[in-house]
Amino acid sequence: MDKALVSTSKFLSLVLRHQPELIGLSLDPNGWADLQELVRLANASGHRMTADDVLIIVRNSEKQRFTLDSSGQKIRANQGHSVAVDLELTPLRPPAVLYHGTATRFLPSIHQSGLIRGARLHVHLSQDANTANVVGARHGQPVVLTIFAEDMGRNGHIFYQSRNGVWLTDHVPASYIEFPP
Repeated sequence: MDKALVSTSKFLSLVLRHQPELIGLSLDPNGWADLQELVRLANASGHRMTADDVLIIVRNSEKQRFTLDSSGQKIRANQGHSVAVDLELTPLRPPAVLYHGTATRFLPSIHQSGLIRGARLHVHLSQDANTANVVGARHGQPVVLTIFAEDMGRNGHIFYQSRNGVWLTDHVPASYIEFPP
């Protein structure tokens, strides 16, 4: 994606996941926003975009952070919200292991408290270590943690998978984490 579309994608993440009120946007209880209203409000607040720009991002973004409803008239983020929304996710049995990428500076806290969701609705987990490493690198010196997801599920922890393949859960206790040496 070109630089302008990357900037628009980051703005979409901000307003669809964290601060819809920044431009006066209303999300429905399931996180959906009217596409035309989003474009109108974004432009009125000085963030230039077109509906075509948004459609390009939805269709071509490698991370697939956004989705359109079946009518193509509404948009929402697939995961990562810090605002209360119900993404209507169905609990799923996770694979044996999942991965979480973080920065080495967070390891002492993770050893103590496990992985917590912080301001977000869920802890995000990857199905492969390479993706987790890329995520961790965004925060500093990366480290990949192995999560014993199947054991967690067997012990009552609930997992979901977003439309773009990210695994979600409420908390990962430290006892289910394999830390690198």
